[in-house]
Amino acid sequence: MSAMTRTLSILASTARLSHRGYDARRMQQTELERRLREARDCEAWVDAAAEFFAAHDLVFGHGTDNAGDEAYWLLRHVTGWRELDATVPPPADATSRALVICGQRVSTRKPLAYLIHEAWFAGLEFRVDERVLVPRSPLAEVIERGFEPWCAVAPGDRILDIGTGSGCIAIATAHYLPEVFVDATDVSPDALEVAAVNVKRHGVGERVRLYRADLFPPGGQRYRAIVSNPPYVPEDEVAALPAEYRHEPAIVEADPVHGDGDGVEGDHAPGRAGRSRRAGHGLTGMPRSARKVFSRARCCVVCSATP
Repeated sequence: MSAMTRTLSILASTARLSHRGYDARRMQQTELERRLREARDCEAWVDAAAEFFAAHDLVFGHGTDNAGDEAYWLLRHVTGWRELDATVPPPADATSRALVICGQRVSTRKPLAYLIHEAWFAGLEFRVDERVLVPRSPLAEVIERGFEPWCAVAPGDRILDIGTGSGCIAIATAHYLPEVFVDATDVSPDALEVAAVNVKRHGVGERVRLYRADLFPPGGQRYRAIVSNPPYVPEDEVAALPAEYRHEPAIVEADPVHGDGDGVEGDHAPGRAGRSRRAGHGLTGMPRSARKVFSRARCCVVCSATP
């Protein structure tokens, strides 16, 4: 099954499963195990896992936005994304793996994506861990449309992804625009290690280049479009985020440019290097602090805000 088909399968199935309301009594792990092992079919299995998540006041926002969708995602993961007969329960070994993950989800408050090292963006699967932000940007829809109608991308054009993290935006761009080249930058060497794994996984190494840099790679390359999902949460607000968000890397969550200083350091800061790297086309839709940085770069940036 292709990645896109898998995503469509999730959407079709969760349309039926995720509308329910759940009784928020505090379900214990023993009760969850009983419910999962006695489930008559996949729907009952998902219902039980979703009730467990809801009863423990988990926060969703890292690939799903409700308990039902998260439970269904877990089901598909522990069954290896194989075709399922929804009229019967999943295999016992899959339930055993799910019980462990459910316990970890409640006890650690880590996003499910980190526990299973799996996230989806633009219909593609990515490896993720605590070194990178969990992909969840609306930019996926822009990329899937090839940046149309806002930007006319031609074969051979080069696109820049600033703050690439897991590499999902850069890789998705290369996937949906197979005749363009993508440069991707990040200040975090740990994030770039994750991105390199995903570049190899999707076989786009000949067209996606990774650089450790504040904003722009070395040299004076011009870009047809510059895309980014920059950090914007003020540092003094990070501590107030739900526990799930505090598992993400601090350098991503904290907004270094909120306030009086511009927060940009290094040889590739926009005031020094940005003026020679203007994008041919692009979109703007940035939080205030990101606009402050990129307006100095005189480039057009495709951007979305992530909580």
